Amino acid sequence: MLVEASSSSASPSRLPQAAPVFKEPFSADAIWQLVIGLAIVVGMILLLSWFLRRFSGITPVAKNMRVIGALPLGTREKAVLIQVGEKQILLGVAPGRVSRIESFDEPVVNVDEMTTFGTRLSEAIQRRNNKDA
Repeated sequence: MLVEASSSSASPSRLPQAAPVFKEPFSADAIWQLVIGLAIVVGMILLLSWFLRRFSGITPVAKNMRVIGALPLGTREKAVLIQVGEKQILLGVAPGRVSRIESFDEPVVNVDEMTTFGTRLSEAIQRRNNKDA
């Protein structure tokens, strides 16, 4: 009996084979599937980058360093004044080279007195609102 069962299972099955389904690669369904998949991947990349930046716990190295001003000297050269802690440093910046020109122990430019465009704009809006009220 075992011999008969094994011989019947060894015979190829006579079930009809289904023909492979061919899908048009540039059909509307295929394009929508491509666009939706691409949007999901890009969204996940953006979400992951935001998550890593937000929760990585890495603090910026230049926390006490900021650029006070820059003066173009040529098409590719400029002088940059930076503040590091309480010191101000004047740097010469050229393609492939940064060199210290001068270091100041006492601030040359008082950063607290400098006003930016944003603060000037908000002050102008507040004055206008106070006038109207």
